[in-house]
Amino acid sequence: MEIGKLGLWDHSSWPAFQDPEALAELAGLGFGTVWLGASPPADLTTAEPVLATSTNLVVATGIVNVWDAPPEAAAAGYARVAAAYPHRLLLGIGAGHRAFVGDQYTKPYDKLVSYLDGLDAGGVPVEGRVLAALGPRVLALAAERTAGAHPYLTTPEHTAKAREILGGGKLLVPEQKVILETDADVARGLAREKLEMYLALPNYSNNWLRHGFTEADLADGGSDRLVDALVVWGDEETIRAGVQAHIDAGADQVAVQVLNPDKLATLRVLGPVLK
Repeated sequence: MEIGKLGLWDHSSWPAFQDPEALAELAGLGFGTVWLGASPPADLTTAEPVLATSTNLVVATGIVNVWDAPPEAAAAGYARVAAAYPHRLLLGIGAGHRAFVGDQYTKPYDKLVSYLDGLDAGGVPVEGRVLAALGPRVLALAAERTAGAHPYLTTPEHTAKAREILGGGKLLVPEQKVILETDADVARGLAREKLEMYLALPNYSNNWLRHGFTEADLADGGSDRLVDALVVWGDEETIRAGVQAHIDAGADQVAVQVLNPDKLATLRVLGPVLK
């Protein structure tokens, strides 16, 4: 499967993902993979329109939530879609967050292991699935049981550590938020609007603390240091350097998430620079 150096991460409902002309343009700009966010359903019906209206894009889920989507349903969805679009589907799965899942969120590592067992039983090949992974234990599980890892809301320093744990031959595709904006107040304002929800989620905050940030960095909407580490903002060259930092740290692909209001216009500017 050829995923390309650049991926594009966005909500599965983004209209451009159902527009054949927009998808063709995105592919021409160098984006090889579309990552469908916001817990797409296990039957993978959100992946089919993107695959049907594009010719060579790979579609990945970022991510199917293991608490909401039974493994047998995910396996059946994978089998149906992968048969129709060979070598163009990547099943990303993950444990999500207690705040959204509720009381059933217990022993997430064990849940991931049993879910992967279910995907094995359903015939989903190891090379057709990746795991949302932040901490060392789940990264090691991704290396053992999947094609690789899709860390979300991390830094190049995390990417380097993830590559060390995954070893060679495994996919590593971190997500990276970007804002094409040189005004610091405007850029950080947009970034904080997006980060507000994530600051309250322990899966992310614990990971940031492991990588040298402090409780003070997490307070009051996030310190400038944290915001600037998680969201690359500035001119085209600054964003290019921020994306390249993940590649230099060991990423195979970077899944870019644009936070500017006019996403497609921003991607038209960034695509030629990021190739």
